[in-house]
Amino acid sequence: MKHYLYELLINNLTIVKYYMQMTTLTILILTSFGMLTQCNSVSNTLPVSSDANTIQVKKEEKKDTYRVSEYTKANKLEKYNTAIFAGGCFWCTEAAFERIEGVVDVISGYTGGEEEYPDYAGVGREETGHTEGIFIYYDSDVISYETLLEILWVAHDPTTLNRQGPDRGPQYRSGVYYQTVSEKALIDNSIEALQESKMYSDPVVTEVAPYKEFWVAEEYHQNFYELHPNQGYVANVSRPKVNKVVKTFPNLIKKKYKKS
Repeated sequence: MKHYLYELLINNLTIVKYYMQMTTLTILILTSFGMLTQCNSVSNTLPVSSDANTIQVKKEEKKDTYRVSEYTKANKLEKYNTAIFAGGCFWCTEAAFERIEGVVDVISGYTGGEEEYPDYAGVGREETGHTEGIFIYYDSDVISYETLLEILWVAHDPTTLNRQGPDRGPQYRSGVYYQTVSEKALIDNSIEALQESKMYSDPVVTEVAPYKEFWVAEEYHQNFYELHPNQGYVANVSRPKVNKVVKTFPNLIKKKYKKS
Protein backbone atom coordinates (compact mmCIF):
# COMPACT_ATOMS: atom_id res chain seq x y z
CA MET A 1 0.00 0.00 0.00
CA LYS A 2 2.80 2.42 0.86
CA HIS A 3 4.52 1.67 -2.43
CA TYR A 4 1.25 2.25 -4.32
CA LEU A 5 0.66 5.58 -2.57
CA TYR A 6 4.21 6.68 -3.34
CA GLU A 7 3.76 5.88 -7.03
CA LEU A 8 0.61 7.99 -7.09
CA LEU A 9 2.34 10.89 -5.38
CA ILE A 10 5.24 11.03 -7.85
CA ASN A 11 2.98 10.91 -10.89
CA ASN A 12 2.61 14.60 -11.68
CA LEU A 13 0.01 13.93 -14.33
CA THR A 14 -2.53 12.53 -11.86
CA ILE A 15 -1.74 14.26 -8.57
CA VAL A 16 -4.40 17.02 -8.89
CA LYS A 17 -7.20 14.55 -9.69
CA TYR A 18 -6.00 12.27 -6.90
CA TYR A 19 -5.82 15.11 -4.37
CA MET A 20 -9.42 16.17 -4.92
CA GLN A 21 -10.52 12.74 -3.67
CA MET A 22 -8.32 12.65 -0.59
CA THR A 23 -9.27 13.17 3.03
CA THR A 24 -7.60 15.61 5.41
CA LEU A 25 -5.46 12.75 6.70
CA THR A 26 -4.05 12.09 3.26
CA ILE A 27 -3.34 15.79 2.81
CA LEU A 28 -1.12 15.59 5.87
CA ILE A 29 0.62 12.53 4.39
CA LEU A 30 1.30 14.52 1.23
CA THR A 31 2.82 17.30 3.29
CA SER A 32 5.09 14.89 5.12
CA PHE A 33 6.34 13.54 1.75
CA GLY A 34 7.14 17.13 0.73
CA MET A 35 4.87 16.79 -2.30
CA LEU A 36 2.40 19.46 -1.17
CA THR A 37 3.69 22.81 0.05
CA GLN A 38 2.15 24.68 2.93
CA CYS A 39 0.88 28.23 2.67
CA ASN A 40 4.02 29.61 4.36
CA SER A 41 6.50 27.79 2.10
CA VAL A 42 6.24 30.22 -0.83
CA SER A 43 9.31 32.19 -1.85
CA ASN A 44 9.11 35.95 -1.72
CA THR A 45 10.72 36.05 -5.14
CA LEU A 46 7.35 35.45 -6.81
CA PRO A 47 6.11 38.31 -9.03
CA VAL A 48 4.45 41.25 -7.33
CA SER A 49 0.81 41.93 -8.10
CA SER A 50 0.27 44.09 -11.15
CA ASP A 51 -3.39 44.70 -10.34
CA ALA A 52 -4.18 48.23 -11.48
CA ASN A 53 -6.70 48.60 -8.65
CA THR A 54 -4.00 48.27 -6.01
CA ILE A 55 -2.62 51.73 -5.32
CA GLN A 56 0.93 51.90 -4.07
CA VAL A 57 1.35 53.54 -0.68
CA LYS A 58 4.37 55.03 0.97
CA LYS A 59 5.34 52.55 3.64
CA GLU A 60 6.72 53.76 6.93
CA GLU A 61 10.47 53.20 7.29
CA LYS A 62 10.46 51.16 4.06
CA LYS A 63 8.73 48.28 5.79
CA ASP A 64 7.20 45.52 3.68
CA THR A 65 4.08 45.52 5.84
CA TYR A 66 2.08 48.54 6.95
CA ARG A 67 -1.09 49.59 8.79
CA VAL A 68 -4.32 49.01 6.94
CA SER A 69 -5.33 52.62 7.58
CA GLU A 70 -2.72 53.63 5.00
CA TYR A 71 -4.25 51.31 2.43
CA THR A 72 -7.75 52.58 3.24
CA LYS A 73 -6.76 56.19 2.76
CA ALA A 74 -4.70 55.61 -0.40
CA ASN A 75 -7.54 53.70 -2.06
CA LYS A 76 -10.29 56.05 -0.82
CA LEU A 77 -12.20 53.27 0.94
CA GLU A 78 -13.21 55.19 4.06
CA LYS A 79 -16.94 55.16 3.27
CA TYR A 80 -17.25 51.37 3.37
CA ASN A 81 -17.95 49.08 6.28
CA THR A 82 -15.21 46.65 7.21
CA ALA A 83 -14.86 43.13 8.58
CA ILE A 84 -11.76 41.39 9.91
CA PHE A 85 -11.65 37.60 9.60
CA ALA A 86 -9.07 34.83 9.92
CA GLY A 87 -9.60 31.42 8.37
CA GLY A 88 -6.29 29.78 7.60
CA CYS A 89 -4.13 30.75 4.64
CA PHE A 90 -5.16 34.19 3.42
CA TRP A 91 -4.69 33.23 -0.24
CA CYS A 92 -7.83 31.11 0.13
CA THR A 93 -10.08 33.46 2.10
CA GLU A 94 -9.11 36.55 0.11
CA ALA A 95 -10.12 34.87 -3.15
CA ALA A 96 -13.35 33.48 -1.71
CA PHE A 97 -14.60 36.86 -0.46
CA GLU A 98 -13.46 38.74 -3.58
CA ARG A 99 -16.15 36.78 -5.42
CA ILE A 100 -19.00 38.02 -3.24
CA GLU A 101 -21.39 40.70 -4.48
CA GLY A 102 -21.18 43.77 -2.24
CA VAL A 103 -17.56 43.13 -1.29
CA VAL A 104 -15.60 46.09 -2.65
CA ASP A 105 -12.08 44.98 -1.77
CA VAL A 106 -10.23 42.37 0.26
CA ILE A 107 -6.65 42.72 1.47
CA SER A 108 -4.48 39.98 2.98
CA GLY A 109 -2.48 40.64 6.12
CA TYR A 110 -1.78 39.90 9.76
CA THR A 111 -3.92 40.53 12.82
CA GLY A 112 -4.49 39.36 16.38
CA GLY A 113 -0.93 39.97 17.59
CA GLU A 114 0.95 42.66 19.49
CA GLU A 115 4.19 43.19 17.54
CA GLU A 116 4.31 46.12 15.10
CA TYR A 117 5.22 45.54 11.45
CA PRO A 118 4.97 41.75 11.54
CA ASP A 119 6.29 40.02 8.45
CA TYR A 120 5.55 36.70 6.77
CA ALA A 121 8.65 34.98 8.10
CA GLY A 122 8.09 36.05 11.70
CA VAL A 123 4.39 35.17 11.65
CA GLY A 124 5.24 31.80 10.09
CA ARG A 125 7.73 31.10 12.88
CA GLU A 126 5.01 31.93 15.45
CA GLU A 127 7.08 34.80 16.85
CA THR A 128 4.56 37.64 16.68
CA GLY A 129 1.25 36.20 17.90
CA HIS A 130 -0.49 37.17 14.66
CA THR A 131 -2.73 35.08 12.47
CA GLU A 132 -3.04 35.33 8.71
CA GLY A 133 -6.24 37.27 8.08
CA ILE A 134 -8.22 39.34 5.63
CA PHE A 135 -9.58 42.87 5.85
CA ILE A 136 -12.85 43.18 3.96
CA TYR A 137 -14.38 46.41 2.66
CA TYR A 138 -18.06 45.93 1.90
CA ASP A 139 -21.17 47.88 0.95
CA SER A 140 -23.69 47.31 3.73
CA ASP A 141 -26.53 48.27 1.35
CA VAL A 142 -25.70 45.17 -0.70
CA ILE A 143 -24.49 42.62 1.85
CA SER A 144 -24.73 42.38 5.62
CA TYR A 145 -22.14 41.52 8.23
CA GLU A 146 -24.25 38.51 9.21
CA THR A 147 -24.07 37.15 5.66
CA LEU A 148 -20.32 37.63 5.57
CA LEU A 149 -20.10 35.51 8.72
CA GLU A 150 -22.18 32.77 7.09
CA ILE A 151 -19.76 32.75 4.17
CA LEU A 152 -16.78 32.57 6.53
CA TRP A 153 -18.12 29.37 8.11
CA VAL A 154 -18.13 27.76 4.65
CA ALA A 155 -14.81 29.24 3.46
CA HIS A 156 -12.89 27.48 6.23
CA ASP A 157 -13.34 24.94 9.01
CA PRO A 158 -14.00 26.79 12.28
CA THR A 159 -13.72 23.60 14.34
CA THR A 160 -10.03 22.79 13.88
CA LEU A 161 -7.82 24.47 16.47
CA ASN A 162 -4.75 26.19 15.02
CA ARG A 163 -5.02 24.25 11.79
CA GLN A 164 -6.56 24.38 8.33
CA GLY A 165 -5.82 21.39 6.12
CA PRO A 166 -2.04 21.02 5.73
CA ASP A 167 -1.35 24.31 7.52
CA ARG A 168 -0.63 24.03 11.24
CA GLY A 169 0.08 26.58 13.93
CA PRO A 170 -1.62 29.54 15.64
CA GLN A 171 -0.92 31.68 12.59
CA TYR A 172 -3.67 29.67 10.87
CA ARG A 173 -6.23 29.91 13.66
CA SER A 174 -9.85 30.70 13.02
CA GLY A 175 -10.76 34.19 14.21
CA VAL A 176 -13.27 37.02 14.00
CA TYR A 177 -12.27 40.43 15.32
CA TYR A 178 -15.10 42.76 16.26
CA GLN A 179 -15.04 46.56 16.18
CA THR A 180 -18.22 47.31 18.13
CA VAL A 181 -20.37 45.73 20.83
CA SER A 182 -23.17 45.18 18.33
CA GLU A 183 -20.78 43.40 16.01
CA LYS A 184 -19.74 41.13 18.87
CA ALA A 185 -23.39 40.23 19.44
CA LEU A 186 -23.82 39.35 15.76
CA ILE A 187 -20.76 37.08 15.93
CA ASP A 188 -21.99 35.30 19.05
CA ASN A 189 -25.43 34.76 17.52
CA SER A 190 -23.93 33.48 14.28
CA ILE A 191 -21.70 30.98 16.08
CA GLU A 192 -24.63 29.79 18.18
CA ALA A 193 -26.72 29.26 15.04
CA LEU A 194 -23.81 27.43 13.39
CA GLN A 195 -23.48 25.08 16.36
CA GLU A 196 -27.22 24.37 16.32
CA SER A 197 -27.20 23.71 12.57
CA LYS A 198 -24.86 20.73 13.02
CA MET A 199 -22.99 21.76 9.88
CA TYR A 200 -19.89 20.59 11.72
CA SER A 201 -19.88 17.71 14.17
CA ASP A 202 -17.17 19.26 16.34
CA PRO A 203 -17.53 22.45 18.41
CA VAL A 204 -16.52 25.81 16.96
CA VAL A 205 -13.13 27.00 18.22
CA THR A 206 -13.05 30.37 16.45
CA GLU A 207 -11.26 33.11 18.38
CA VAL A 208 -13.61 36.04 18.99
CA ALA A 209 -11.65 39.08 20.14
CA PRO A 210 -11.71 42.88 19.91
CA TYR A 211 -9.99 44.28 16.85
CA LYS A 212 -6.67 46.00 17.55
CA GLU A 213 -4.72 46.45 14.32
CA PHE A 214 -4.38 44.93 10.87
CA TRP A 215 -1.10 44.91 9.00
CA VAL A 216 -1.22 44.67 5.21
CA ALA A 217 0.91 41.74 4.09
CA GLU A 218 3.77 41.91 1.61
CA GLU A 219 2.72 42.78 -1.93
CA TYR A 220 3.49 39.36 -3.38
CA HIS A 221 0.67 37.91 -1.25
CA GLN A 222 -2.01 40.22 -2.63
CA ASN A 223 -4.25 38.66 -5.32
CA PHE A 224 -2.04 35.57 -5.08
CA TYR A 225 -4.84 33.20 -6.07
CA GLU A 226 -5.61 35.09 -9.28
CA LEU A 227 -1.98 35.66 -10.25
CA HIS A 228 -0.75 32.11 -9.63
CA PRO A 229 -3.63 29.76 -10.52
CA ASN A 230 -1.30 26.85 -11.26
CA GLN A 231 0.84 27.14 -8.13
CA GLY A 232 0.65 23.82 -6.28
CA TYR A 233 -1.01 25.04 -3.08
CA VAL A 234 -3.48 27.22 -4.97
CA ALA A 235 -4.51 24.43 -7.33
CA ASN A 236 -4.82 21.73 -4.69
CA VAL A 237 -5.88 23.51 -1.50
CA SER A 238 -7.20 27.01 -2.28
CA ARG A 239 -9.31 26.22 -5.34
CA PRO A 240 -11.53 23.58 -3.69
CA LYS A 241 -12.25 26.03 -0.86
CA VAL A 242 -13.12 28.86 -3.24
CA ASN A 243 -15.26 26.57 -5.37
CA LYS A 244 -17.11 25.44 -2.25
CA VAL A 245 -18.09 29.05 -1.49
CA VAL A 246 -19.17 29.65 -5.09
CA LYS A 247 -21.35 26.53 -5.08
CA THR A 248 -22.85 27.22 -1.67
CA PHE A 249 -23.77 30.86 -2.36
CA PRO A 250 -24.58 31.01 -6.11
CA ASN A 251 -26.87 34.02 -5.72
CA LEU A 252 -24.15 36.06 -4.00
CA ILE A 253 -21.40 35.60 -6.59
CA LYS A 254 -20.31 38.51 -8.76
CA LYS A 255 -21.24 38.08 -12.42
CA LYS A 256 -17.63 37.98 -13.62
CA TYR A 257 -16.95 34.92 -11.46
CA LYS A 258 -20.00 32.96 -12.56
CA LYS A 259 -19.43 30.21 -15.09
CA SER A 260 -21.32 30.76 -18.32
